[in-house]
Amino acid sequence: MLRPDFETISPDTGHSYKYAHFDINAPNTNKIKWHYHPEVELVYINSGVGKRQVGTHLSNYQDGDLIMVGSYLPHTGFTKGLEENQKEIVIQFKPDIFETAFQNMEELKVINQLLELSKKGIVFSGPIKDDIGLRMEGLQYETQIDGFLTFIKILYDLAKERDKQILNAEGYAFISSPSENKRLKTIFNYIRDHFMEPIALEDISDRVYMTPQSFCRFFKKSTHKTFTSFLNEYRINHATKLLSETDDDIKTICYQSGFNNLSNFFRNFRRITQHTPNAYRDQILGSSKD
Repeated sequence: MLRPDFETISPDTGHSYKYAHFDINAPNTNKIKWHYHPEVELVYINSGVGKRQVGTHLSNYQDGDLIMVGSYLPHTGFTKGLEENQKEIVIQFKPDIFETAFQNMEELKVINQLLELSKKGIVFSGPIKDDIGLRMEGLQYETQIDGFLTFIKILYDLAKERDKQILNAEGYAFISSPSENKRLKTIFNYIRDHFMEPIALEDISDRVYMTPQSFCRFFKKSTHKTFTSFLNEYRINHATKLLSETDDDIKTICYQSGFNNLSNFFRNFRRITQHTPNAYRDQILGSSKD
């Protein structure tokens, strides 16, 4: 039995990495699916807003993104569709391409540390984001050897960069069993499609052929979170996106995010973001004017 959503990636001919460039005329068709692959993936999105789901981490980006997803770390795509002048650039490569070099070249050891860290997911911000993005885009115009040297320098500069966020600080327990991975994929996809509706523990456990008690143990072992905590984080993550992108009132956003009463919504929102919904919106709108 093959593992579900295992993505097979073949490197470009003549290169140690695979390069892809997407825009409104050439969209990325693999943009929603929950998947994983042995290759490390570096993704640059030059502008726009979107969601990140990397391992069990959930968050939004507001002004483009530069993210590194390590080997076998499950994730979804980062765009639902590109707008005019928006572009997504993706570099994928085997994590062991430098294995011999790491043992003999002092300069490359720091890259090995970066690739180990990427197994938890890394987001880069600040000036380096667009600088690296431009260099990634320029790879398509370089010769084979110049492109490889630029590729190495990109990884080196990312390894030395301090302005970065680790997305899964506790790590991500990758499920090696095909049947267990299929269960986790079913759970995440069901949450994605139904988080605005009530989701009873009995219903979600039935979908993966488990008792509620077994399901709770499995989910906690796999994600380091209870199912209720993860579901509430997913809903609050959606609420923060609505607060920053729409003028909808708080009550409307509460129900659009899957909560059935305001007090529960406010309590979870403050617990997860350390802000009230109104304060969060004021903070986001204020920072966007800077």
